[in-house]
Amino acid sequence: MNTIKQCFEEILRGSRNKSRRAARRVRKLVYGSGASDKYKDIENLVENAPAAYEKISEDWRQENFTMAVSIIYFLHGKEAEPDFLFSWLFRLLLHPNGVIRYASVRMLSHELGPLTVYIRISGFKPDGLVNLKPERADAILFSLFMDLNKLLESVWKPAYKKYKYISSLPAGPYKSIQMVMARIEEFCGTEYMNKLAEQYNSLSTKFNKRVREKYRVASLLAQ
Repeated sequence: MNTIKQCFEEILRGSRNKSRRAARRVRKLVYGSGASDKYKDIENLVENAPAAYEKISEDWRQENFTMAVSIIYFLHGKEAEPDFLFSWLFRLLLHPNGVIRYASVRMLSHELGPLTVYIRISGFKPDGLVNLKPERADAILFSLFMDLNKLLESVWKPAYKKYKYISSLPAGPYKSIQMVMARIEEFCGTEYMNKLAEQYNSLSTKFNKRVREKYRVASLLAQ
């Protein structure tokens, strides 16, 4: 296997051992000098990953596939659309397999650099690698923050209250989601995270108020 594309074909069709070896071969090709793939082929592999993943029935093949995708993810060519796979990555964060969850954490974390460059570097000007306007980056970050909080709420257990540090949390979706949240704070800083939290709480309050109002009206109409 001398191309990343060939490795993915083996990952998706080969036996358990061959699929595993192909997944590990991807890293060597990406960071070595042996790959002869065209960038467009790699971009297509990443862009079509959710559709390919849906067709995989074996847990071990899902693991090999997502691990390999996370290795080539930074070559996706979607710098202007960093959230293009977020919905799929959120689903992976809930997977019972820790390798798959960590692959999602890696891919989500990769996007935080370009998304937060305006926050980290005062007066940063867009260039060929980062051409997102600050307003667009802020919108994506808030959407990411909001979706992650919803995921946290969906997997929350009272037992998590006793854990002070993320590193001490039991392995599972809750810990993986918190790892992404920690990365966001690492890139953005506490002040920006507090701003996101205020926006989220304000929006949640307004939403809950609308729900209560609708329920009240519905109750009145039912009388």
